[in-house]
Amino acid sequence: MIGSGPNGLAAAITLARAGLEVEVHEAEEQLGGGLRSAELTLPGFVHDVCASIHPLGAASPVLRTLELDVDWIHPEAPAAHPLDDGRAVLLERSLPATAAGLGRDEVSYGRLVGPLVEAWREVEGVFLGPFPISPRALLRLGDRLGARGLTAALRAALSPARTLAESHFAEEGTRAWFAGHAAHSMLPLERRPSAGFALALTVLGHAVGWPFPRGGSQRVADALAAKLRELGGEIRTSSTVEWLPVADLVVADVVPRELLRLARGRLPERYARRLRSYRHGPGAFKLDWALDGPIPWRAAECRRAGTVHLGGSLDEISASEWGAWRGRPGERPFVLLAQTSLFDPMRAPAGKHTAWAYCHVPNGSSEDMTERVEAQVERFAPGFRDLVLARHAMGPAELEARNRNLVGGDLNAGAMDLGQLLFRPVRNLVPYRTPLEGVYLCSAATPPGGGVHGMCGYSAARVALKDLARRA
Repeated sequence: MIGSGPNGLAAAITLARAGLEVEVHEAEEQLGGGLRSAELTLPGFVHDVCASIHPLGAASPVLRTLELDVDWIHPEAPAAHPLDDGRAVLLERSLPATAAGLGRDEVSYGRLVGPLVEAWREVEGVFLGPFPISPRALLRLGDRLGARGLTAALRAALSPARTLAESHFAEEGTRAWFAGHAAHSMLPLERRPSAGFALALTVLGHAVGWPFPRGGSQRVADALAAKLRELGGEIRTSSTVEWLPVADLVVADVVPRELLRLARGRLPERYARRLRSYRHGPGAFKLDWALDGPIPWRAAECRRAGTVHLGGSLDEISASEWGAWRGRPGERPFVLLAQTSLFDPMRAPAGKHTAWAYCHVPNGSSEDMTERVEAQVERFAPGFRDLVLARHAMGPAELEARNRNLVGGDLNAGAMDLGQLLFRPVRNLVPYRTPLEGVYLCSAATPPGGGVHGMCGYSAARVALKDLARRA
């Protein structure tokens, strides 16, 4: 097993449960990939190096069955979107409570997401897998939603976010709130399927919540590692792999570029050419803060949320995301902010707080966005800068240096547009299998893509076990 991110560890556990001897090699000193935590600013302040909020972790079929020793914290409200007039639009755990806060859009929102929330278990099987998706899973979803409902859901999910927001919602605040969720896709809001990301995140907020692990994301990685060791698996950190080793199975939690490097010319040229054409999306610029107190939001409702989207209007968020794609980061970037210490006192010394935020920038950008990100926070929380005790910044180069899968700072391990959402990294019915016998790919560059869920690893391991049995 190459790599110890959530997908690598999920694959390793699946293989170990099947009775295989499993050895995980992690190049970094600390295991976990995107699940690492560290004291990035001051002693006693725990920051998540990459991911912090994990709705897909709580929803994941494989992580759920492992019964990990993780204490999931659910903020009172999953997410908030402050507006310039001092109000905020909230994603609540309750669908009716969320809809009631959307004014004239109450009924429209309920009609849009209500059926998907009610059919979440069937939606989960298609959304997260395991892949390849079985016809039975699709039939179950079709039976639950009905032919008309299924068609409407697919049409909405595959739409551009702007199109869906403007056709379904009358309130500018609702449109901005929906755009903030869609921007997690790292896609321009006028491109398909950006609306699907907003629908997925809002439905998850109602059906599962947007929780995070007490004590830091590292707790999830450590719990997965403990489960693997219970099964007899070995984990070797600071163990860089420079070529594909000889083993019955080699499962690589790496992006296509890394697989090409590890294969050292052994891949058939046609497959190698398709891997070289794999596209990465924008990068991220991330800030972590040690704070002298909680963020002083003008809209008090923001203090109930674990995640806050800072972007004002739909047009402003759209301009920010286009800037990241076109190589020109804007003066007012869309900012995603997490304030976990409000709900988890283990993250900071008594009376102090942590927070982190990131914005999207052109892939590989070296531009320092610190001032612009902090200006966006100050815009909605006057006095924020006065609370900053220390800050730690990471641009695309720093993010990639900590994790080779974050090429150019791309947090999704590849653009998740319509062309690469389902067919990643290549157009194959079984994308985990490579042309080299016994070699499999299981990173977020395979379905279902980015997010902390482990389902790429679980799906790849299932395919590998079937192939191994056939070979035997």
